[in-house]
Amino acid sequence: MGVGISRATAQWSGTLFEGKGSVKPESGVFGELPLTWEGRTDRPGGSTSPEELIASAHAGCFSMALSNIIAKEGSEAESLEVTASVTFEVGDAGPRISAVHLDATGTVPGIDQAKFEELVDKAKDGCPVSKALAGNVELSAGATLS
Repeated sequence: MGVGISRATAQWSGTLFEGKGSVKPESGVFGELPLTWEGRTDRPGGSTSPEELIASAHAGCFSMALSNIIAKEGSEAESLEVTASVTFEVGDAGPRISAVHLDATGTVPGIDQAKFEELVDKAKDGCPVSKALAGNVELSAGATLS
């Protein structure tokens, strides 16, 4: 085990509403991704947002945590698909991330729907990204066994 440090670099030019920028991971596993305010609030194609990147990170982390929890139950997931939906709001107190909902669909031999729901809830509370967000945003999860 050990400590891992992940890095990404962002650049921005101009004002918040008319400017543009990009983000790029140090690992190089994907290229530079464009950022705009419009992409953050109106979600047109062609740019990403910090919330979409958080959703990607949370879905990935959660699927790994759920896989581990299932293994500790003595089973192995044939497949897991996780969608993370991150809610970004602009209100009187300013912009904020208010909620994350995780939807997990899995094929897991030897596990029934009730057990899968229990394990999904456990992963929701135990995944490192969930722990980083806990107390700051509303976290919820749904589970579907296929």
